[in-house]
Amino acid sequence: MGVMSISTDQTARGISDTRKSDIARGFGIASGTYESASRLQRFMGNTMLQKFEFWESQDHDLTLLDLGCGTGWFTRKFADFRQIESLSGVDLSPGMLEQARKNGPAGISWIVGDAEHLPLPDSSVDVIFSNLMIQWCDDPGAVLRECRRILRPGGDLMVSTLLDGTLRELKSAWQAADPGHQHVNRFETGLALQAKVRAELPDAVVEERTINLPYESPMALAGELRHLGAGFRGASRRRAATAPGRMREMCRQYPKEPDGTIMASYEAAWVYWQKP
Repeated sequence: MGVMSISTDQTARGISDTRKSDIARGFGIASGTYESASRLQRFMGNTMLQKFEFWESQDHDLTLLDLGCGTGWFTRKFADFRQIESLSGVDLSPGMLEQARKNGPAGISWIVGDAEHLPLPDSSVDVIFSNLMIQWCDDPGAVLRECRRILRPGGDLMVSTLLDGTLRELKSAWQAADPGHQHVNRFETGLALQAKVRAELPDAVVEERTINLPYESPMALAGELRHLGAGFRGASRRRAATAPGRMREMCRQYPKEPDGTIMASYEAAWVYWQKP
């Protein structure tokens, strides 16, 4: 009987596909609670939306793509702009898109798709809006290349993401409570993001800032992440439910404000680019 040889590339693709399926399933499960928990998502998306409102003085009809649209919160916002002639939302999660279809007005195209391999033709979109999606991708550079490919000359790209240092308080608390096991997703450093943007999008502008959000308790923060479908996705995560004792210890280790509440830090970045 022969031995089947599996290349490293095939293995990597298998791991990547499994991870993407896991992400899509996790967000699909959270589709019903996502919008109620999306404080950070709305803040970061609204920052880009304000830029679009400034650009919207253009005098021609626009084709806009909401890349990683989730439940379509911002896709619905764009439906109110008179100069958008064609509007689409793409997401990896069929569950998220099912929720988007229920809540969205007629006329929006909802497409299940992988941001690293977009099912759209070259030079077919005027504006790409992508809010807190790219950090979930295996290869952010591939996503930026795809955006460059489908944008028309003169088209605009707006992307938001999270960087290393996000949820650092939660990460430190878990390291103390459960050493040797990861509980917080890894994010790219600002330098790594800058390098990938420079490689794919000449003259792009990258803006960074720290956002601090208050929570009643570490459990409230954990609950929000669960409702967003944004739990830890790493291969080293515990397969069984976290023991109550470890959860209590994490809560004890988390730094508290004088009134007993907590703060969570998010290292935010926005990328803006116009295709020549």
